[in-house]
Amino acid sequence: MEVYKGEKKRLFLEKNPIAHLFSIQVEEFIEVHEYVRDEWIIKEGLRPAYLYYVIEGKAKIYVTHQNGKVSLINFINANDYIGEMELLNEVYYTKGIQASTKTVCFALPFHRYRTQLLEDTKFLRELTKFLSVKATLMAAKYSQILAFPLENRLADFILQTADEGIYREKHVTVCDYLGVSYRHLLYVLTQFCEKNYLHKEGRHYRIKQYHSLYELAEVLRNK
Repeated sequence: MEVYKGEKKRLFLEKNPIAHLFSIQVEEFIEVHEYVRDEWIIKEGLRPAYLYYVIEGKAKIYVTHQNGKVSLINFINANDYIGEMELLNEVYYTKGIQASTKTVCFALPFHRYRTQLLEDTKFLRELTKFLSVKATLMAAKYSQILAFPLENRLADFILQTADEGIYREKHVTVCDYLGVSYRHLLYVLTQFCEKNYLHKEGRHYRIKQYHSLYELAEVLRNK
């Protein structure tokens, strides 16, 4: 993890202002953190020291079940918060959050801002909107398993997880997240390759036709 300092931090703050999200002044102690692909932003079970606001990049949320199985449960994108549940709840089991691309976040240290944030009506209003959308999207994800073919859901998954045009997720993780069999997943991936949507390169896939995947995924996003 890199923490921006000096001129690099100043220029980033200037280019990406977030003062409009708060009534309080956050510039004095706010930090800018950059994570590389596969780096853990938060390790599961360890409470974060910061409230994060994602400026660029993508991340994945994982949870470990009592039987030891690890499941991908959701995605994080630009303009999303990380650590908001830990801010609001004294007792909360923290999920693991891992960067799936280069990810840059603003980081507000809890020890400096917790009390002020919990009294900031402007911030709490924005956070409520975010949590409402997040809950709606989670509910929609489960309804899509029954409502849409794997082709649409896999296209959307590939677009969400690809890094610089390369899709490299483990098949078992995808099967678990999308609720499909290993055989069905391989069948649809083979179809995507035959239609030249993807090109297999070893264990990874390169996206060849973004527009075709977007057309399939758009059905879900318009629902």
